Amino acid sequence: MEQESKYKVAIIGGGPAGCICSYFLQDNFEVIVFDKNAPLKTLLPTGGGRCNICHAEYDFKQLASNYPRGEKFLYSLFSKFGTAETVEFFKNIGIKTYVQEDMRIFPLSNSSQDVRKKFLNSLRKVKFIKEEVLKINDGFSIVTNMGIHKADYVVIATGGHASYDFIKRLGHNIIEPKPALVGLKTMEDFSTLSGISLNGVLFTHKGISGPEVYKISSLKARDNFPYKLTFNFIDDIDLQIELNTNPHKSIKNLLGEYVPKAFAEFCLQELSINPDEKCHLIDGKTRDSIMNKLHCFEVTVIGPIPDGEVVTAGGIDLKEINPKTMESKLVPKIYFCGEVMDIDGFCGGFNLQNCWSTGFAAAQALNLTLGC
Repeated sequence: MEQESKYKVAIIGGGPAGCICSYFLQDNFEVIVFDKNAPLKTLLPTGGGRCNICHAEYDFKQLASNYPRGEKFLYSLFSKFGTAETVEFFKNIGIKTYVQEDMRIFPLSNSSQDVRKKFLNSLRKVKFIKEEVLKINDGFSIVTNMGIHKADYVVIATGGHASYDFIKRLGHNIIEPKPALVGLKTMEDFSTLSGISLNGVLFTHKGISGPEVYKISSLKARDNFPYKLTFNFIDDIDLQIELNTNPHKSIKNLLGEYVPKAFAEFCLQELSINPDEKCHLIDGKTRDSIMNKLHCFEVTVIGPIPDGEVVTAGGIDLKEINPKTMESKLVPKIYFCGEVMDIDGFCGGFNLQNCWSTGFAAAQALNLTLGC
């Protein structure tokens, strides 16, 4: 392999995708990673600092169904490098894992810092250059803010938040990035409900947040604002029976047995109903309006709030990338991996899985060019 090892691969982006690609290339190529920031810095906040490595879904089609954009593109990638391969990779670099009840997979250490340290230790042959890439010229001259570097192959793994300018110059179409996995700003004022959580929806001073809202923000990432959402915040109960059984209880206290009392009061005030009204005084029309409010709680969304593990819906058009090799269909010997592409998943380790799988696929394709 002496001759082949002289081929240089420039990996632009030192995040999860770029680093796992480097890992699988380092024995066969001279690998240089360019990033203006510290490598794997973006790994640190994932999973609330615990690093949600991946999700315990082992069927590749079911796994891919968790991606609002990129589902079918990921089929062949996940069939080659899915959850099992990801867990094995981390085991090989000294990171044991466990599965939570919600199927999220974490390191036993519960520490993104630990994952980062061991990951970087495994990149023993990789050279890191702390420079910002500004342009890629023909013949692969990598122009940075500090100089020019040569490469035989290029892997672009700049993530979903970086500038796409130099990628556009290569001729690639960029689907306009939109924020996903975010809280949502609402027209309604929920400040009095701030901190209250119901069915995965957390009320905040600015609007709504929480796991269910992050998922909705992904599904509707490309919708125009404003738009309306409707939530069902109460189980099917026979409110009339409850009213008859508790005639002298206040309506807010009765509803407080099924939803937080502050939320019950908020809804009643919205309906111009006295929260202290006794149950025996609630007539049929009022009863129905209460149930309708709780079953069809309407929210008007006017914009995103970047308060979650923000990812972007958008990036390089997948039509311009070979889904088996991650190679550009427009520029030979340039490859892509990670969130720089128009791929994004829900919360739960799915966006990191995209990085692991696409980074591996790009490395595998490059290794095959040497017959490895």
